[in-house]
Amino acid sequence: MNEDREFAGPLPSLFVPVGGEATRLRPLTADVSKAGVRFLNRPLLEIGVVSFARQGVRTFIFGVKGFINYRSLHDYFGEGLGISARYRIQPRIHLRYSPNVNDVGSADSARISMEYYESSGPMIVAQSDNIVDINVRDFLTVHYRKRGVMTIALTNVDDVEGLGIAELDSESRISSFIEKPPREAVTSKLANTGIYVIGQELREIFKEPELVEMRNSGRLDFGKDLIPYLLRKGYPVYGYTLRGLWYDIGSPNAYLKAMKEMMVNGKKFLYLAGSLIEGRNIWVQGVSTESLQRKEDIKKKIIGGRIKMGDPVLIGRHCRIGDGTTINSSSIDNFTIIGENVEIESSAVLDRSIIENGARISDSIIGRHVVVKSSKTSPSKISKTSVIGDGCTLGEGCQIIGSQIYPHKRIYDGSRIINEIVK
Repeated sequence: MNEDREFAGPLPSLFVPVGGEATRLRPLTADVSKAGVRFLNRPLLEIGVVSFARQGVRTFIFGVKGFINYRSLHDYFGEGLGISARYRIQPRIHLRYSPNVNDVGSADSARISMEYYESSGPMIVAQSDNIVDINVRDFLTVHYRKRGVMTIALTNVDDVEGLGIAELDSESRISSFIEKPPREAVTSKLANTGIYVIGQELREIFKEPELVEMRNSGRLDFGKDLIPYLLRKGYPVYGYTLRGLWYDIGSPNAYLKAMKEMMVNGKKFLYLAGSLIEGRNIWVQGVSTESLQRKEDIKKKIIGGRIKMGDPVLIGRHCRIGDGTTINSSSIDNFTIIGENVEIESSAVLDRSIIENGARISDSIIGRHVVVKSSKTSPSKISKTSVIGDGCTLGEGCQIIGSQIYPHKRIYDGSRIINEIVK
């Protein structure tokens, strides 16, 4: 490729490894893939798929490991017809799934899919729990110009804990890479986002004895194994520094932080119509006749002072909100019923949940199809990054503080649960 040419032509396939157990997001991920967890009123992975598809990616390969990951994604996304129609993506996208072959890490999963689908060109890799603002063609242009075997999208971070940290030379070649180093051991703030372009050369590199031995020993991960190996062997690996936002939705705290920030800074990923009230970050979703009527009802209640909303707030389709309720910096998913005099602050309430009168929810995530029983005389309170799993029922007057309640549990009236995991 000429050094001055931009990448042209069809974009390569995008591979999404979906193999981890997502323990940090439990109990939300106790019986659903992390990629399928609801985030800002849609499955998390949908945000990334649509973002890449709108830039021209048409083939996606989901490197699913285990039945839960496969079921969660295949049953929702299918072959890509539904999501193509929903977002008016033409020509339509094609979704493929890795074969039911055991892998020993994200890099090994990519290897299996490259061989199974007989990939003859480069492949983009993106993590299922990341939301990234990246110019795909610019990313590919840098990869082709540098002629490396791999290019890694990097982003500047303030806190390096739990991330892979890279250092670049004057040519943007990665000179060192440390996976999850201690803070005192790093001199760079460039973090691996888990977004890669991998060249066709990797199909042969994967056959090298040391990588085969790693695989046979039970692990072949991108950050922990493959990238350090490529650098140690002198293969050219380059860095591409992101200019836009990047979020790793890997924990409840990260989930809530990204939720609030994206409702202000990442609205282009949410595909929302105009705000409910001009000049404010408040949205109510839905385009059907009934949805539009509910939207108008909520607007009238805000203007009339019957309910209060502090920006940013996202309300899904067909939601009901009782008088006297206050919602600040929160996301309320579809078909949710919120009673009277409820307070919801910096929290996510997922779809089809019921929050009864007088409940207080702050800095927490309420799963799908949850019932929080509450009353004026015996209000329930959920706070301090508590996470309530899908299908739970919480009795009247409960206090859930800094705790995790696994799916389908019933918590009795008046229970007080502090810093516990209830399985």
